[in-house]
Amino acid sequence: MTLETILLAIGPKDNDRIDELAETVLEIATPSEATVVITHVFTPEEYENTVDRLDFDTQSDADPDDVAHRHGAVRTLTDAFDDAGVKYDIHGRVGDHATEIVDLATEIDADRVVVGGRKRSPSGKAVFGSVAQDIMLDAPSPVTFVKNK
Repeated sequence: MTLETILLAIGPKDNDRIDELAETVLEIATPSEATVVITHVFTPEEYENTVDRLDFDTQSDADPDDVAHRHGAVRTLTDAFDDAGVKYDIHGRVGDHATEIVDLATEIDADRVVVGGRKRSPSGKAVFGSVAQDIMLDAPSPVTFVKNK
C-alpha cells in the first residue's frame, strides 16, 4: 500500500504531545513522500475562544482554515515539516472532533490517520468517551495512535 496522504488530527489537548506527533508523522511521511493534511478540529466554543485569542477582526472574518493556520500548535508542526521538506496542507474544522476527523479522512481519501491521546481506563472511556477510540473504530484507513511519553 502506497502512502500518499496522511491526515494528522490535532485538538486542544495535543499541545503537550506536538513533538511526538511531528516525529511520528515524519517517520511515516518522509520515506513515502506523502502529503500531510494537518487538521485542527474545534468545538464551537473552542473555536470562538480561539478566534478571540488570535484577534481576528470579527467572527465573520474568521474562516476555520485561517484560524488553524494561525494556531500555535499548527505553526510548530509546519516548522518541523518545512525543515524536513515534507509537503502539507492545513484544514480547520468546527464540530464534533471524531466526526469531523473521520469525515475529512474520507473526503481526502487518507491512507493513514494519526491522532494523539492519553491512556484512559476502560471505565473512564465508558463514562467520558474517547475521541481517539471513536476515530479508530470509524476511520476509513489505518489509524496511528500517539500517546504522551
